[in-house]
Amino acid sequence: METILYFLFWAGLIFIMMRFGCGAHVMGHGKSGATRDKPSSSAADVRWTAPETDTDPVCGITVQTRNSKSAVHEGHVYYFCSRECRERFEAAPDSYLAEAKGTITDMSEQAHG
Repeated sequence: METILYFLFWAGLIFIMMRFGCGAHVMGHGKSGATRDKPSSSAADVRWTAPETDTDPVCGITVQTRNSKSAVHEGHVYYFCSRECRERFEAAPDSYLAEAKGTITDMSEQAHG
């Protein structure tokens, strides 16, 4: 019985220390929002918003970004008219990005033809 009480005492003490004391920051129970390493409000408030329209890099169609499929490649968001165009882009994004720069003149014929 003494052994059980001994372990319960130490378990309770460790729980209290982790909850309220030296381990509170590890458990996420620190003071509400008051930290020294908090980023400045200008950095935390930055949000990216999508343009209303963009050009599908596979077929060249102008798409409404709100209703389109999207993919991210090298930190840039690309929008597509269909799932098929997105899948083609994801299979070989560099070839479509080279096409968008003008190496192939009729992109929509190649993509949908």
